[in-house]
Amino acid sequence: MRGQVIRNTGSWYIVRADDGRLFTCKVKGNFRLKGIRSTNPVAVGDYVTLITHEDDAAFITHIEDRKNYIIRKASNLSKQSHILAANIDQAFLVVTVSHPETSTTFIDRFLASAEAYRIPVSLIFNKTDCYSEEELHYLHALTDLYTYLGYPCLPCSALTHK
Repeated sequence: MRGQVIRNTGSWYIVRADDGRLFTCKVKGNFRLKGIRSTNPVAVGDYVTLITHEDDAAFITHIEDRKNYIIRKASNLSKQSHILAANIDQAFLVVTVSHPETSTTFIDRFLASAEAYRIPVSLIFNKTDCYSEEELHYLHALTDLYTYLGYPCLPCSALTHK
């Protein structure tokens, strides 16, 4: 049976089968021995093959090739990586000019990572209702810059819904 991983809770995965049913799965025991150099061989977004048993137990037996993924170094000192998500159609980065300020260094690092893994990004500039005239001027400069670079920029306010 085929499905997509929609949640990772550590050693358990929630998989939505192609027919819409949800299964709680574990990774098949020998799965980690097949050359996967990651702390989590299965990531949210992965399309997988699973087998089910009568007692509602299900096991992931295969991961399909990924369209893309985003990764970071594992938090321990090993040379392994940690896959954050796979098969990503669109990433949204919510940033603020102030309250608190999101640094352009952080934005640029996020965009560079997304570009490296072929993930399209839109920038959401939140808290527009909180900004002074000077901060609004800076917001417009940032949106002009990132729009020029090819990233859709959407100013918004969660408070005013605009």
